[in-house]
Amino acid sequence: MDFQVVVLAGGSSKNLLPLVSKDVPKSLLPVANRPVLSYVLELLEQTNLKDLIVVVEGEDTDGLVENWISEAYVDRLHVQVASVPEEVGTAGALRAIAHHLTASDILVVSGDLVCDISPGAVAAAHRRHDAVVTAMFCSVPVSGPPESGSSGGKDKTKKPGRYNIVGLDLTEQFLLYIAAGMEVEKDIRVQKSILSAVGKMEIRADLMDAHLYAFKRSVLQEVLNKKQTFRSLKQDVLPYLVKTQLRSEILLNGAQAEENGNEKDAFSNNNKVMLSQLLANASTPSFHELYALGPNGFAPAERKTHKCCVYLASKSKYCARLNSIQAFSDINRDVIGDASHISGCSFSVHNNVIHPSAVLGSKTTVGPQCMLGEGSQMGDKCSVKRSVIGRHCRIGSNVKVVNSVIMNHVTIGDGCSIQGSVISSNVQLQERAVLKDCQVLSLSLSGFSFLFLLPEIGAGFVVTAGSEYKGESLARK
Repeated sequence: MDFQVVVLAGGSSKNLLPLVSKDVPKSLLPVANRPVLSYVLELLEQTNLKDLIVVVEGEDTDGLVENWISEAYVDRLHVQVASVPEEVGTAGALRAIAHHLTASDILVVSGDLVCDISPGAVAAAHRRHDAVVTAMFCSVPVSGPPESGSSGGKDKTKKPGRYNIVGLDLTEQFLLYIAAGMEVEKDIRVQKSILSAVGKMEIRADLMDAHLYAFKRSVLQEVLNKKQTFRSLKQDVLPYLVKTQLRSEILLNGAQAEENGNEKDAFSNNNKVMLSQLLANASTPSFHELYALGPNGFAPAERKTHKCCVYLASKSKYCARLNSIQAFSDINRDVIGDASHISGCSFSVHNNVIHPSAVLGSKTTVGPQCMLGEGSQMGDKCSVKRSVIGRHCRIGSNVKVVNSVIMNHVTIGDGCSIQGSVISSNVQLQERAVLKDCQVLSLSLSGFSFLFLLPEIGAGFVVTAGSEYKGESLARK
């Protein structure tokens, strides 16, 4: 399968501030004690897609990601890490690496995707329909769209999320309409030509764009070259291709003819042959072919079409994107809970993961759907429920941890209570500190030891003894 794979790993996403920074890139944030990027890389490896281009934003991120990949995937994957300027967007990132793209089809995957859906299935659907683009959509997570709200904060009411609104043909194979971002708030306006050609359209507002796309390379590069203002695949490139599928402006088979100045005649003649052959070989032609033939059974030159396809993941599959602090918390809990099959870990009979080197005190309990990392120690009479605790943490006695993510090298004093919170590496909680729905962050360079890149433990944020915080973001200045 002649596909080239591009993983868009990004840099320091604004939606994840202050969890991420130039020193702590998004792609290396931990999910169940391993970088989120590892989930995409291993999914591709399982599909036998092992030649990859990983695109990161910023030269600092380039070095961090390249070092980690070279250590974790030596002799397993062939990965080229390419750096692009920050804030260029997903379309801008592909535009910047266009000289690296040579295959006939390109598979583009977001580096923050955590799922158990085979990218090979999307690639196969793309080839089967000879589409210019195939986009994967999955059911919106129970907690709502990943873009909605953030974990913690003083306002505990979840903000209404922005869903995609998509229009599908009745076979659920072709993408007829899409609205994303601010377009969701506007009235739905569908082209008459689309409705006329397809007859009926199904409108869905319960689907999430997984940011996994298959593109015909020539088309993708043509659009990126012609539309220099396009920054986003989701909000610019995909809607453009969907809107123009029955009045295609892309070259496709007419590319050579345009160079000779005879595009219109060449397209008209070639398209008649192409469509007649396609219809003869297809038991059920798509509405694109029927529309291109025209009412008289032949293809007028002005009726150029291209196909935009959709791959709908089964509702039984897990699919989420780590693009907000709320999503960071949810995915960590999911991967040690209902989606534990994608964690890569062996769970005990108690449905938890406790590293063999971890030490538990007397009468300390680590409940189901929990993870305790390498070298971590817990004192007596502690309780951990539905939480992830990282490597080399030091936790005192009578500590309660519920629905939380604690990264590496965290020190927690006796009698602390932590609920619904995210605590980054090297933070220190003194005795009897109480945190509920908080984020406690250490922004020092040495604070990303959870990335397995630096062994040093830096001085992090200190939560003083006896203090209580609810819905706060605490960070070292």
